[in-house]
Amino acid sequence: MRNDIKTIESLENLISEEVGVLVYFSTPTCNVCHALKPKIKVAFDTHFPKIKQLFIDSSKTPQIPANLQIFSVPTILVYLAGKEFARESRNVSVSLLIQKIQRPYELMTS
Repeated sequence: MRNDIKTIESLENLISEEVGVLVYFSTPTCNVCHALKPKIKVAFDTHFPKIKQLFIDSSKTPQIPANLQIFSVPTILVYLAGKEFARESRNVSVSLLIQKIQRPYELMTS
């Protein structure tokens, strides 16, 4: 898990270097964000160990979500092979997100 991304350029570099990246946007005042974050972390640790996890506080680095056209939290972006593969906001189903990513992840990492 990384939390040291401060610019859109550093995020783009990470995305281009890794097999996969999960970017989780939240704010300290978002109760849904706090409830969902540990579930996402456990799910990705279990099912997608090669996907790097990044948690961004949108209130501290507003230029990053603005650049990615993120207007609500929580928002989850999943990048595979440098391309945005999934985007989920607000009412996120962890099980559906896992199902969506499972097959392409297996193809990329096998």
